[in-house]
Amino acid sequence: MYDVIVIGAGPAGMTAALYASRSNLSVAMIEQGAPGGQMNNTAEVENYPGFDSIMGPDLAYKMYEGVSRFGTENVYGIVQDIKDHGNYKEVICEDKSYEAKTVIIATGCIHRKLGVPGEEEYAGRGVSYCAVCDGAFFRNKRLVVIGGGDSAVEEAVYLTQFASEVVIVHRRDELRAQKIIQDRAFANEKISFVWDTITDEIIGNDMVVTGVKGHNAKTGEAIELAADGVFIYVGLDPLTEPFRKAGITNDAGWIPTDQDMRTNMPGVFAIGDVREKDLRQITTAVGDGGIAGQQVYKYLEALEETPKA
Repeated sequence: MYDVIVIGAGPAGMTAALYASRSNLSVAMIEQGAPGGQMNNTAEVENYPGFDSIMGPDLAYKMYEGVSRFGTENVYGIVQDIKDHGNYKEVICEDKSYEAKTVIIATGCIHRKLGVPGEEEYAGRGVSYCAVCDGAFFRNKRLVVIGGGDSAVEEAVYLTQFASEVVIVHRRDELRAQKIIQDRAFANEKISFVWDTITDEIIGNDMVVTGVKGHNAKTGEAIELAADGVFIYVGLDPLTEPFRKAGITNDAGWIPTDQDMRTNMPGVFAIGDVREKDLRQITTAVGDGGIAGQQVYKYLEALEETPKA
Protein backbone atom coordinates (compact mmCIF):
# COMPACT_ATOMS: atom_id res chain seq x y z
CA MET A 1 0.00 0.00 0.00
CA TYR A 2 1.62 3.23 -1.19
CA ASP A 3 0.71 6.66 0.04
CA VAL A 4 0.67 7.92 -3.55
CA ILE A 5 0.69 6.40 -7.01
CA VAL A 6 1.61 8.81 -9.79
CA ILE A 7 0.49 7.62 -13.22
CA GLY A 8 2.78 9.15 -15.82
CA ALA A 9 6.36 10.43 -15.73
CA GLY A 10 6.25 13.63 -17.72
CA PRO A 11 7.17 16.97 -16.14
CA ALA A 12 3.91 17.06 -14.15
CA GLY A 13 4.21 13.51 -12.85
CA MET A 14 7.88 13.80 -11.97
CA THR A 15 7.31 17.08 -10.09
CA ALA A 16 4.40 15.59 -8.15
CA ALA A 17 6.49 12.55 -7.25
CA LEU A 18 9.35 14.82 -6.15
CA TYR A 19 7.14 16.92 -3.86
CA ALA A 20 5.34 13.90 -2.41
CA SER A 21 8.51 11.91 -1.77
CA ARG A 22 10.20 14.95 -0.19
CA SER A 23 7.25 15.00 2.23
CA ASN A 24 8.31 11.50 3.29
CA LEU A 25 5.39 9.78 1.55
CA SER A 26 5.82 6.40 -0.13
CA VAL A 27 5.49 7.01 -3.86
CA ALA A 28 5.28 4.76 -6.91
CA MET A 29 5.47 6.36 -10.36
CA ILE A 30 4.02 4.20 -13.13
CA GLU A 31 5.18 4.87 -16.69
CA GLN A 32 4.94 2.84 -19.88
CA GLY A 33 7.78 4.62 -21.69
CA ALA A 34 10.83 6.74 -21.06
CA PRO A 35 10.45 9.43 -18.37
CA GLY A 36 9.89 12.86 -19.86
CA GLY A 37 6.68 12.52 -21.85
CA GLN A 38 6.37 15.04 -24.69
CA MET A 39 9.72 16.59 -23.69
CA ASN A 40 11.42 13.62 -25.31
CA ASN A 41 9.87 14.66 -28.64
CA THR A 42 10.82 18.33 -28.34
CA ALA A 43 13.93 19.70 -30.00
CA GLU A 44 14.64 22.88 -28.07
CA VAL A 45 12.88 24.29 -25.03
CA GLU A 46 13.36 28.05 -24.89
CA ASN A 47 10.73 29.13 -22.40
CA TYR A 48 11.68 27.13 -19.31
CA PRO A 49 13.05 29.35 -16.52
CA GLY A 50 16.76 28.96 -15.85
CA PHE A 51 17.73 27.96 -19.39
CA ASP A 52 18.19 30.12 -22.47
CA SER A 53 17.69 26.91 -24.42
CA ILE A 54 17.80 23.22 -23.55
CA MET A 55 17.03 20.08 -25.52
CA GLY A 56 13.80 18.46 -24.40
CA PRO A 57 15.36 15.05 -23.64
CA ASP A 58 18.11 16.75 -21.60
CA LEU A 59 15.54 18.57 -19.47
CA ALA A 60 13.64 15.30 -19.01
CA TYR A 61 16.82 13.58 -17.77
CA LYS A 62 17.59 16.39 -15.32
CA MET A 63 14.08 16.17 -13.88
CA TYR A 64 14.30 12.40 -13.59
CA GLU A 65 17.62 12.65 -11.73
CA GLY A 66 15.96 14.93 -9.19
CA VAL A 67 12.89 12.79 -8.58
CA SER A 68 14.96 9.63 -8.06
CA ARG A 69 16.85 11.04 -5.08
CA PHE A 70 14.02 10.88 -2.54
CA GLY A 71 12.86 7.29 -2.78
CA THR A 72 10.24 7.31 -5.54
CA GLU A 73 9.80 3.77 -6.85
CA ASN A 74 9.73 3.71 -10.65
CA VAL A 75 7.40 1.08 -12.06
CA TYR A 76 6.85 0.03 -15.66
CA GLY A 77 3.20 -0.56 -16.42
CA ILE A 78 0.34 0.07 -18.83
CA VAL A 79 -2.62 1.24 -16.77
CA GLN A 80 -5.97 -0.30 -17.70
CA ASP A 81 -8.34 0.97 -15.01
CA ILE A 82 -8.63 2.67 -11.64
CA LYS A 83 -11.05 1.54 -8.93
CA ASP A 84 -12.22 3.46 -5.89
CA HIS A 85 -12.38 1.35 -2.72
CA GLY A 86 -13.13 4.25 -0.42
CA ASN A 87 -10.07 4.64 1.78
CA TYR A 88 -7.75 3.33 -0.93
CA LYS A 89 -7.54 3.17 -4.73
CA GLU A 90 -6.58 0.26 -6.95
CA VAL A 91 -4.59 0.94 -10.11
CA ILE A 92 -4.93 -1.99 -12.49
CA CYS A 93 -2.17 -2.57 -15.04
CA GLU A 94 -1.92 -5.23 -17.72
CA ASP A 95 -0.16 -7.77 -15.53
CA LYS A 96 -0.40 -6.43 -11.98
CA SER A 97 -2.45 -4.21 -9.66
CA TYR A 98 -1.19 -1.60 -7.22
CA GLU A 99 -2.88 -0.03 -4.21
CA ALA A 100 -2.49 3.47 -2.79
CA LYS A 101 -4.29 5.88 -0.51
CA THR A 102 -4.16 8.54 -3.24
CA VAL A 103 -3.58 8.64 -7.00
CA ILE A 104 -2.23 11.44 -9.18
CA ILE A 105 -3.05 11.11 -12.89
CA ALA A 106 -0.40 12.68 -15.14
CA THR A 107 -0.82 10.71 -18.36
CA GLY A 108 -0.69 13.73 -20.67
CA CYS A 109 -1.88 13.70 -24.25
CA ILE A 110 -0.85 12.67 -27.75
CA HIS A 111 -0.79 14.37 -31.12
CA ARG A 112 -4.15 14.14 -32.82
CA LYS A 113 -4.36 12.29 -36.11
CA LEU A 114 -5.87 13.78 -39.24
CA GLY A 115 -7.97 10.71 -39.95
CA VAL A 116 -7.44 10.91 -43.71
CA PRO A 117 -6.64 8.12 -46.20
CA GLY A 118 -2.95 7.29 -46.31
CA GLU A 119 -2.16 8.48 -42.79
CA GLU A 120 -2.12 5.03 -41.21
CA GLU A 121 -0.78 3.34 -44.32
CA TYR A 122 2.31 5.55 -44.49
CA ALA A 123 2.96 5.87 -40.75
CA GLY A 124 6.68 5.28 -40.34
CA ARG A 125 7.11 5.49 -44.12
CA GLY A 126 7.00 9.24 -44.43
CA VAL A 127 4.22 10.20 -42.01
CA SER A 128 5.48 11.38 -38.61
CA TYR A 129 4.33 13.27 -35.54
CA CYS A 130 7.81 13.89 -34.14
CA ALA A 131 10.40 16.05 -35.89
CA VAL A 132 13.04 15.31 -33.25
CA CYS A 133 12.58 11.56 -33.72
CA ASP A 134 12.48 11.46 -37.52
CA GLY A 135 13.84 14.71 -38.94
CA ALA A 136 17.32 13.36 -39.59
CA PHE A 137 15.90 10.74 -41.98
CA PHE A 138 14.84 13.50 -44.39
CA ARG A 139 18.10 15.20 -45.27
CA ASN A 140 17.81 17.29 -48.43
CA LYS A 141 14.15 16.27 -48.83
CA ARG A 142 10.97 18.29 -49.36
CA LEU A 143 8.70 18.13 -46.34
CA VAL A 144 5.13 19.18 -45.60
CA VAL A 145 4.14 20.23 -42.07
CA ILE A 146 0.38 20.26 -41.42
CA GLY A 147 -0.82 22.68 -38.74
CA GLY A 148 -0.50 26.28 -37.66
CA GLY A 149 0.04 26.29 -33.89
CA ASP A 150 3.19 26.51 -31.81
CA SER A 151 4.18 22.87 -32.29
CA ALA A 152 3.71 22.90 -36.06
CA VAL A 153 5.70 26.07 -36.62
CA GLU A 154 8.45 25.26 -34.11
CA GLU A 155 8.97 21.82 -35.62
CA ALA A 156 8.91 23.23 -39.15
CA VAL A 157 11.78 25.55 -38.20
CA TYR A 158 13.60 22.61 -36.60
CA LEU A 159 13.20 20.50 -39.75
CA THR A 160 14.94 23.11 -41.92
CA GLN A 161 18.29 21.98 -40.55
CA PHE A 162 17.75 18.72 -42.47
CA ALA A 163 15.28 19.38 -45.28
CA SER A 164 15.86 21.26 -48.51
CA GLU A 165 12.37 22.79 -48.25
CA VAL A 166 9.56 22.81 -45.69
CA VAL A 167 5.98 23.71 -46.65
CA ILE A 168 3.56 24.60 -43.86
CA VAL A 169 -0.02 23.72 -44.83
CA HIS A 170 -2.63 25.43 -42.68
CA ARG A 171 -6.42 25.37 -42.86
CA ARG A 172 -6.68 29.07 -41.99
CA ASP A 173 -5.20 32.24 -43.51
CA GLU A 174 -2.97 33.04 -40.54
CA LEU A 175 -0.92 31.10 -38.02
CA ARG A 176 -2.00 30.54 -34.42
CA ALA A 177 1.56 30.21 -33.10
CA GLN A 178 3.15 32.77 -30.79
CA LYS A 179 4.47 35.78 -32.71
CA ILE A 180 8.13 35.14 -31.88
CA ILE A 181 7.80 31.65 -33.37
CA GLN A 182 5.96 32.97 -36.43
CA ASP A 183 8.70 35.56 -37.02
CA ARG A 184 11.35 32.83 -37.13
CA ALA A 185 9.36 30.86 -39.67
CA PHE A 186 8.63 33.85 -41.91
CA ALA A 187 12.32 34.78 -41.84
CA ASN A 188 13.49 31.28 -42.78
CA GLU A 189 14.18 31.01 -46.51
CA LYS A 190 13.51 27.28 -46.51
CA ILE A 191 9.93 27.66 -45.28
CA SER A 192 6.93 28.45 -47.48
CA PHE A 193 3.20 28.48 -46.71
CA VAL A 194 0.03 27.12 -48.27
CA TRP A 195 -2.97 28.85 -46.68
CA ASP A 196 -6.66 27.97 -46.33
CA THR A 197 -5.96 24.36 -47.23
CA ILE A 198 -7.60 21.28 -45.77
CA THR A 199 -5.69 18.02 -46.18
CA ASP A 200 -7.80 15.25 -47.73
CA GLU A 201 -5.30 12.46 -48.37
CA ILE A 202 -1.67 11.48 -48.00
CA ILE A 203 -0.47 9.74 -51.15
CA GLY A 204 2.49 7.57 -52.02
CA ASN A 205 3.81 4.60 -53.91
CA ASP A 206 4.17 1.06 -52.62
CA MET A 207 6.99 2.13 -50.29
CA VAL A 208 6.88 5.77 -49.19
CA VAL A 209 4.99 9.05 -49.16
CA THR A 210 5.09 11.07 -52.35
CA GLY A 211 2.70 13.91 -51.58
CA VAL A 212 -0.44 15.41 -50.08
CA LYS A 213 -3.84 16.07 -51.62
CA GLY A 214 -6.18 18.72 -50.29
CA HIS A 215 -8.57 21.50 -51.19
CA ASN A 216 -8.88 25.22 -50.61
CA ALA A 217 -11.31 25.85 -47.75
CA LYS A 218 -12.69 29.00 -49.41
CA THR A 219 -12.79 28.13 -53.11
CA GLY A 220 -12.91 24.33 -53.05
CA GLU A 221 -10.04 24.19 -55.54
CA ALA A 222 -8.14 20.88 -55.48
CA ILE A 223 -4.49 21.08 -54.41
CA GLU A 224 -1.71 18.51 -54.68
CA LEU A 225 1.74 18.99 -53.17
CA ALA A 226 4.79 16.81 -53.72
CA ALA A 227 6.47 15.71 -50.49
CA ASP A 228 8.99 13.17 -49.26
CA GLY A 229 7.61 13.35 -45.74
CA VAL A 230 4.57 14.68 -43.87
CA PHE A 231 4.73 15.91 -40.27
CA ILE A 232 1.33 16.34 -38.59
CA TYR A 233 0.59 18.80 -35.75
CA VAL A 234 -3.16 19.44 -35.64
CA GLY A 235 -3.95 19.35 -31.94
CA LEU A 236 -3.91 17.05 -28.95
CA ASP A 237 -6.05 14.28 -27.50
CA PRO A 238 -5.96 13.28 -23.79
CA LEU A 239 -4.62 9.90 -22.75
CA THR A 240 -7.51 9.12 -20.42
CA GLU A 241 -9.17 6.01 -21.81
CA PRO A 242 -8.40 3.95 -18.64
CA PHE A 243 -10.19 6.52 -16.46
CA ARG A 244 -13.40 7.16 -18.39
CA LYS A 245 -15.32 4.40 -16.62
CA ALA A 246 -14.45 6.06 -13.32
CA GLY A 247 -16.51 9.10 -14.34
CA ILE A 248 -13.77 11.68 -13.84
CA THR A 249 -13.45 12.89 -17.46
CA ASN A 250 -15.56 15.31 -19.47
CA ASP A 251 -17.17 14.41 -22.79
CA ALA A 252 -13.96 15.22 -24.70
CA GLY A 253 -11.86 13.04 -22.39
CA TRP A 254 -10.07 15.81 -20.45
CA ILE A 255 -10.13 15.66 -16.64
CA PRO A 256 -11.69 18.67 -14.87
CA THR A 257 -10.12 19.63 -11.52
CA ASP A 258 -10.34 22.39 -8.96
CA GLN A 259 -7.42 24.74 -8.22
CA ASP A 260 -5.90 22.10 -5.91
CA MET A 261 -5.87 19.52 -8.76
CA ARG A 262 -8.63 17.45 -7.13
CA THR A 263 -10.95 15.48 -9.41
CA ASN A 264 -14.54 14.56 -8.52
CA MET A 265 -13.24 11.31 -6.97
CA PRO A 266 -11.88 11.87 -3.44
CA GLY A 267 -8.20 11.04 -3.21
CA VAL A 268 -7.66 11.22 -6.97
CA PHE A 269 -5.86 14.22 -8.48
CA ALA A 270 -5.06 15.12 -12.10
CA ILE A 271 -2.24 17.32 -13.36
CA GLY A 272 -0.48 18.52 -16.48
CA ASP A 273 -1.68 18.21 -20.05
CA VAL A 274 -4.41 15.73 -19.15
CA ARG A 275 -6.34 18.45 -17.27
CA GLU A 276 -9.12 20.53 -18.76
CA LYS A 277 -7.28 23.85 -19.18
CA ASP A 278 -6.13 26.39 -21.76
CA LEU A 279 -2.34 26.42 -21.54
CA ARG A 280 -0.35 23.21 -21.85
CA GLN A 281 3.34 23.93 -21.30
CA ILE A 282 6.18 22.38 -19.31
CA THR A 283 5.99 25.26 -16.84
CA THR A 284 2.26 24.77 -16.19
CA ALA A 285 2.75 21.01 -15.86
CA VAL A 286 5.47 21.56 -13.25
CA GLY A 287 3.22 24.01 -11.39
CA ASP A 288 0.36 21.49 -11.35
CA GLY A 289 2.73 18.80 -10.09
CA GLY A 290 3.97 20.92 -7.21
CA ILE A 291 0.41 21.72 -6.11
CA ALA A 292 -0.70 18.09 -6.30
CA GLY A 293 2.36 16.83 -4.43
CA GLN A 294 1.55 19.19 -1.57
CA GLN A 295 -2.20 18.53 -1.66
CA VAL A 296 -1.87 14.75 -1.35
CA TYR A 297 0.20 15.31 1.78
CA LYS A 298 -2.56 17.51 3.24
CA TYR A 299 -5.22 15.02 2.16
CA LEU A 300 -3.43 12.12 3.88
CA GLU A 301 -2.84 14.24 6.98
CA ALA A 302 -6.57 14.94 7.18
CA LEU A 303 -7.33 11.23 6.81
CA GLU A 304 -5.08 10.44 9.74
CA GLU A 305 -6.86 13.03 11.87
CA THR A 306 -10.34 11.75 11.03
CA PRO A 307 -11.77 9.86 14.03
CA LYS A 308 -12.34 6.18 13.40
CA ALA A 309 -15.96 5.04 13.59
